[in-house]
Amino acid sequence: MQFIFRFRDKLKTILPGLIMAIIIALISMYLGRFVPSLGAATVAIFLGIIAGNLFLGQKVFQGGYKYSESNLLSYSIVLLGATVGVSTLAHIGINGVVFIIVQMAVTILAILYIGKKLGFSKNFSFLMAGGNAVCGSSAIAAIAPVVNSNDKDRSMSIAIVNVTGIVLMFVLPGIGKFLYHYETLHTSALIGGVLQSIGQVVASGAMVNGEVKDLGTIFKLVRVIFLVVVVLVFGYMYHKSSKEVITEEEVGMKSKKITVPWYVIGFFVMFGLYSLHIISPTVSHALKSISGVLEVIALAAIGLRINIRELVKQGKKLTIYAFCVGIVQIVCALILLSFIFKI
Repeated sequence: MQFIFRFRDKLKTILPGLIMAIIIALISMYLGRFVPSLGAATVAIFLGIIAGNLFLGQKVFQGGYKYSESNLLSYSIVLLGATVGVSTLAHIGINGVVFIIVQMAVTILAILYIGKKLGFSKNFSFLMAGGNAVCGSSAIAAIAPVVNSNDKDRSMSIAIVNVTGIVLMFVLPGIGKFLYHYETLHTSALIGGVLQSIGQVVASGAMVNGEVKDLGTIFKLVRVIFLVVVVLVFGYMYHKSSKEVITEEEVGMKSKKITVPWYVIGFFVMFGLYSLHIISPTVSHALKSISGVLEVIALAAIGLRINIRELVKQGKKLTIYAFCVGIVQIVCALILLSFIFKI
C-alpha cells in the first residue's frame, strides 16, 4: 500500500508539468512541418520559453518539467545509440574521422578557456564545451551529472547552445558557397563538423542540396559516437580538478575507477548492437523516431524551466561567450579542412 501511495504522490507531482511539456511538444512538431529549417526541437525550446515565462511557470508544473528534462532526455540518448554504428565511420574515411576528433578537441579546449576568462563556472563551461563539440542538448544531458552541474547551468547552456546553432545553421551554407562553391565533401564536413544538433545539420544541409544533407549528417553522427568518450574524459577532468566526492550514480573515483551513468552505458550497448546488425535498419529508424519525440518533449520542458530574467542578468557575457564559440568552431573547421581535405 505504501508503494501505491508513494506512486500516487509522485504522479501528482509529475503529471501536470509532463502534460504541459507534451502539449508544447505536439504543437512544436506540428509547427515544425511549416518551418523545417528550424525543426520541432528548436520550436519546442522557444515555445517553452515563451509559455513558461508568460503563463506556465507556476510551481505546480515544475516537478513534471524537471522529470521530463532529465529522464526523457536520458532515454533519448540511449535510443540515439541505435542510429549510429562502426559502419558510419567508413563513409567519411580516416581523414574525416581525424577532422572530427581534432575539431572536437580544439572546440572543447577553446570553450573551457574562454569560459574561464569570462568568469563562468567550471560546470557551465563543461556543458557549453560538450554541447557545442558533440551533439547539443543530448550531450549536455549526458555530461551534466558527471560534472555535478545544477539545473540552472543545464537549462542556460542548452538555450545558448541551441541559439548559437540556429545562427550558424543559416551562416554555414553561405560560407560553403563562398569558399567551396558547394563542393560536397568540404561543405558537408563544415556543416556536420560544426553545428550542434542533428536536426540543425539536416536543415542546414538541405539548404544546399540532398548530397550535402546526407554526408553532413554522417559527419555529425561520427561526433555522436564520441559522446561516451567525452563524458568519461569530462568526468575525470572534473573530479581531478575539484577533488569533490561525487555519488556513484554520477562519476566516482572509487579504486580510481569512473562509474559511468546508466544512459551512457545504454548508448554504448545500442551502438554495439547496431554495429553488429542485431538491430535492423527498420528497428533503428523506429527507435530514432521515438528518440526524436522524447527529445522534443524534454526540450519543451527545458524551455518551460528557463527564466528569462536569469538569462538577461548574464546577457552580455553569454552573448560574448556564444559569439566566441561560433567563431572558434568556424575558424578551426576551415583551417582543418584546408589541410586534411585538399580541393
